Amino acid sequence: MKKFMILLLIVFMAPYAYSADQALAEKAKAEGKVSFYANITAIQPIMQEFTKNKGVKGEYTRISTSKFLATVLTEHQAGKLLADVLQAPLPIMEFLKNKGVLASYQSPSAAGYPDWTKKDDKIQIFGIEYVALIYNKELVKPEDVPKRYEDLIDPKWLGKIVMANPSSHATTISWLIGLKENVFTSEETWMKFVKGLAANKPMFVRSFGPTPAPVESGEKLIAISMPKYIITKAPAPLDWARVEQPLLGTPRGIAVTAAAKHPNAAKLFVDYWLSRDAMQMLADKVGEYVLRPGVYPPIDGMDKAKVLPIRSLSDDEIRSWGGEFKKIFDMP
Repeated sequence: MKKFMILLLIVFMAPYAYSADQALAEKAKAEGKVSFYANITAIQPIMQEFTKNKGVKGEYTRISTSKFLATVLTEHQAGKLLADVLQAPLPIMEFLKNKGVLASYQSPSAAGYPDWTKKDDKIQIFGIEYVALIYNKELVKPEDVPKRYEDLIDPKWLGKIVMANPSSHATTISWLIGLKENVFTSEETWMKFVKGLAANKPMFVRSFGPTPAPVESGEKLIAISMPKYIITKAPAPLDWARVEQPLLGTPRGIAVTAAAKHPNAAKLFVDYWLSRDAMQMLADKVGEYVLRPGVYPPIDGMDKAKVLPIRSLSDDEIRSWGGEFKKIFDMP
């Protein structure tokens, strides 16, 4: 009887839901376009499909993680924020929410996502900025590929690792702390790993973006980086180390801005972004790890990997641990 009543309710409400969707689509078309600020790369195919399928022009501005807060806050405080929709790592989105930059909107497209991804009525988490060990599969022998994170401290990797600067790159700092809190069994074993990694004298770059190039060229053999580069840098000889431990990463969020000049187009875009079609494109073409059930990037073995979200560190924690890692990694 209960199942019958639920089915009856679904049948009864469906025309109203369809009508609401149509009304939103018509209002969005009248607004004409939507402006999207994001730190994510290579999403032009999604923007093009949105424009084609919805009849609303999608304008995408890519802003690096390091400049995202400053750019958005400066525009917001001046009353000149052009973005209707924002996408960024969760700590940035939460900071912007606390500054009054985000509007309330709960997308119906989020219905199938895990409960923990619905942070509140403003931020919807849709993916995890996952981190893994990426290596040159033409130069690293199969038997030498790390099986655990601890394998990175083997002296054979001396001078052969590249990573984002652990004193200033917030995601790398958060990843290292995530290992301490989710992977290593004690602070002592974790600190041994960090100091061992430092002893192998990694090359430091400003962010994840430049990490694949030295591995592609053979200048370095392994990177603490993102698996998506296996897709976006193809046919570069990149693969990922299928470690026995979980992969970790920072959750990615999306939200409508409080001062959106195209509020209906913004809602329509968020609905589309969270849809299975868009998430499939994000996984297939960009290699992102998304949280739409059943959707995985076409990276061998990734559908079987355990990927965990790491907690958001406070600004004070980022600064404090950045300073600590600067000492451990012996940076000037």
